[in-house]
Amino acid sequence: MAPSGYSWLLLSATFLNVGAEISITLEPAQPTEGDNVTLLVHGLSGELLAYNWYAGPTLSVSYLLASYIVSTGDETPGPVYTGREAVRPDGSLDIQGILPGHSGTYILQTFNRQFQTEVGYGHVQVYEILAQPTVLANSTALVERRDTLRLTCSSPSPTAEVRWFFNGGALPVALRLGLSPDGRTISRHGIRREEAGAYQCEVWNPVSVSRSKPVNLTVYFGPERVAILQDSTTRTGCTIKVDFNTSLTLWCVSRSCPEPEYVWAFNGQALRNGQDHLNISSMTAAQEGTYTCIVKNTKTLLSGSASVVVKLSAAAVAMMIVPVPTKPMEGQDVTLTVQGYPKDLLVYAWYRGPASEPNRLLSQLPSGTWIAGPAHTGREVGFPNCSLLVQKLNLTDTGRYTLKTVTLQGKTETLDVELQVTREYAGRGKACPLLDGGGGSKRSLCFLHQARGHRPKMDMPPPSD
Repeated sequence: MAPSGYSWLLLSATFLNVGAEISITLEPAQPTEGDNVTLLVHGLSGELLAYNWYAGPTLSVSYLLASYIVSTGDETPGPVYTGREAVRPDGSLDIQGILPGHSGTYILQTFNRQFQTEVGYGHVQVYEILAQPTVLANSTALVERRDTLRLTCSSPSPTAEVRWFFNGGALPVALRLGLSPDGRTISRHGIRREEAGAYQCEVWNPVSVSRSKPVNLTVYFGPERVAILQDSTTRTGCTIKVDFNTSLTLWCVSRSCPEPEYVWAFNGQALRNGQDHLNISSMTAAQEGTYTCIVKNTKTLLSGSASVVVKLSAAAVAMMIVPVPTKPMEGQDVTLTVQGYPKDLLVYAWYRGPASEPNRLLSQLPSGTWIAGPAHTGREVGFPNCSLLVQKLNLTDTGRYTLKTVTLQGKTETLDVELQVTREYAGRGKACPLLDGGGGSKRSLCFLHQARGHRPKMDMPPPSD
């Protein structure tokens, strides 16, 4: 306990400071929460009577930590004593298991036997072991140029320094400009797509550092630059030439996040296709026209489109005859389909063999109706597109067919095709091609693959008389 009259001594002695220099150093110099710390006193002189330690900015009784009598070793706690402090005989102050709350200014006041005082100042900064911070976002999915990003670094340590990371590196300039004065909040108006990515904050002090888990930001944009690709070549707003009966795949591409929805249209009519590509398996005149891809972003609510015109190539436009089916059998119907027929057609005629009147099967008049010719069997039908249907084929229908067309300008064009009718063999259900046997006779050749490896047999018609 302090001797009688000691309180008066403290009050009166405070006015007798001679200003001698006392230095105080900290051991360790950068204490961490939980360390045992000593405020070492240097430069004491003369025979001292007592020490007062204050934990505060002034020599106020309200900041008094402890008083120590040198002669007896008695220590008296003050108002701010926490139970962790102890004064040494040499005036140094020990603090056991120091806490962040011990940070601040410390003042040592000494008294000599002449009631003169000396004062020394020290400062303690306790650095805590920092807990992992958390990044709080107002949203992790924003629309470009429309929404505002707000990120906050949440940490239980108010004194820790804060720094931010974007995809593991430094923040973009625009985001650095949006930092709050304390560095704990980022605000970005009209977010951009290049600012999408992983954000982290890090808290640190001289003895500890801790980084948050990443928060991944998605920025929705588009669709932009909608285009239709064909054979890896961008074609938009132009014409694609395609050979007859070849396949074509159109790809719809755009810059969009997320992936947009797709709608295809052909000559203004929607197609049942929700994919990013459209397949045309066999190009004919019926597939000629304008193909449009419409894309819509369900997040930005924006849309875009691109169109191409698909046409048969010049080689394909030249008139040609294609049997459908290509290998008709006896009893079937066959259509001699005409591709690239003249658009300014006036009349046409079909012939069984060379284009002569006795061989004429039928003709189409300018009125659009057709009339039978001398060679018509009742099984042939003509169509406005010049195609010829031959029904219920028989073996005698094998041979050459000739088409003759006349345009409004008087241009005449003749084209022929060889039709091969095959016989279906009753025993095996296989087609048997007709062979020219000479003298106008025809024979069918069928190969019978028997179980025991017999030689192929030739099916021959009975000889004519």
